[in-house]
Parts: sequence; structure tokens; C-alpha cells
Amino acid sequence: MWLSAIRDAFSRRVVAWETSVHADADLVLTTLEYALASREAEPGKLIHHADHGCQYTSTKLTTRLTRNGVEASIGSVGNSYDNALAENLWMPIKTKGLRSHTFTTRAEVNLAVLEYIDGFYNSRRIQNGSASSARSSSRRSTTPSRRRPNQRI
Repeated sequence: MWLSAIRDAFSRRVVAWETSVHADADLVLTTLEYALASREAEPGKLIHHADHGCQYTSTKLTTRLTRNGVEASIGSVGNSYDNALAENLWMPIKTKGLRSHTFTTRAEVNLAVLEYIDGFYNSRRIQNGSASSARSSSRRSTTPSRRRPNQRI
């Protein structure tokens, strides 16, 4: 099972996520759609940081980013700094969130991810940085990290 997540660099909160059995452009596109639906931003004000994976360099994704005025930012090969915000999300999810569980269905995975991200990571985990409380209070959203009109879990 693969997890795609998009974080807001200002608040450091996960604003959208999705799971799939495939790590492909469709997974990233779905996550992007949730992120765009949950934010009101002027074109040219958003940057999508990613690595050089084929799902992030696909024509599907780059076209969608361009259409929405989102700048794609991909660092050089072997350099994780451009994608550091996403990279530092994976370790706590793996070690504290999901690694110790065994899942039999995708619905179980989705519920565990939802509980971890919305129940702990976005709401209670201490975000590093001196302005973290100001970031949280100024950008706090009452909506969950993933907006899905007809969500079934």
C-alpha cells in the first residue's frame, strides 16, 4: 500500500492524502485534487515540491499543476532538500503511526491513516520551529486533512 501526502509548508500540516496499491501519477493527482479543493490560493502562489520519481515528473501531473498555476519544484538528483518537508513526514508515520499494525483491507489502512494524521499529527504533534504555534493558529482549518465528498472507509 502506498501513501501520498501533501503538506502546507507554512503550517506544516498535512492538507491532503490518499492511499493506493500503485505508486503512480494517478495517486499523486488524486492527492493534489484534494489539496487544491481544501485551499483557496491565487494562481502562482503555490509550489509543489517533489523528488524525481516518475509519478511526480509525469505529463499528467505537470499539466495539472500548470493549469492550476502551481509551480513544480524538483531538486537535483540525490538532493532531498527540495522535498524535505514531505520526507520528514514519512518517519513518524512509519514508526509511530502505522508500522506496528497489520491491515487486511485498504479501508483499514485509510482509517488508520485518518486517525493518525487528523487525530494526532495535525492536531497534537509538536511541529518544530519557533513560530509553530503562530502558524497553527493563523492557518488552522476546521476541515479534516482530506476532503472527499462521498468518502467511504
